[in-house]
Amino acid sequence: MGGLAEPFEFEFFVRGMVAATLVGVLCAAVGVYVVLRTLAYIGHGLAHSIFGGAVVSFVSGISFYIGATIWGVFTVLLINAAARRRQIGGDAAVGIITTCAFALGVALISRHGKFTRDFDAALFGEILGITSGDLYVIAGVLVLAAAVIFAWWKQLLFTTFDSDVASTYGVPVPWVEALFSLVLAATVIASLQVRGAPLSAAALVLPPVTARLLTDSFTRMFALAAALGGASGLVGVYISWFVNVSSGATVVL
Repeated sequence: MGGLAEPFEFEFFVRGMVAATLVGVLCAAVGVYVVLRTLAYIGHGLAHSIFGGAVVSFVSGISFYIGATIWGVFTVLLINAAARRRQIGGDAAVGIITTCAFALGVALISRHGKFTRDFDAALFGEILGITSGDLYVIAGVLVLAAAVIFAWWKQLLFTTFDSDVASTYGVPVPWVEALFSLVLAATVIASLQVRGAPLSAAALVLPPVTARLLTDSFTRMFALAAALGGASGLVGVYISWFVNVSSGATVVL
């Protein structure tokens, strides 16, 4: 029995488990809208795009969160602006912008050759290296996302299922879309330190898709996805301690 409780004797493990649980709930809740809007490619693209911004912040010597936030906001606004042009389309806009951002990160890596703990964490995730400051950031983004979702619950739901009809009923669709995009960017940024760029997109998609297969009710899907996301983070980190495998991988699996 003592062996099963051994991980909880270490403060860094407890912090990592709390972070994984919070990020799991956060990504799953936001991911419900991502899945229903069929925007999984945007979550994947944003993760790689913000990775490019993280590299820029490391090279520039500024805070990871400041650099990634500026880059993430710029990226989502640019994607939204490009997607409104009928000649391009949303999927093409995401592909072009996020690929270029990721390529910029790769170019800076090859040019400067700098690798720090934060850089490795942004690429692969370093959940057991989570600090108290990281926890505050994750909790803050979770509160922000919850506030936006519950304050704009009807508008988000309406635009998710039929944006054209929502517009005729007076819903400010462009503003709702922009607000959701910013929340999505903040969610990806908060999850990078925990899961890394490649696996952050999985956290946005897997719990909501699983919940969607189990229920047809939006409210139940939302609650079930959040529960699955939190549970996967909690159990995944715990299992990773005993099997000596990356926490980000066990959380997804």
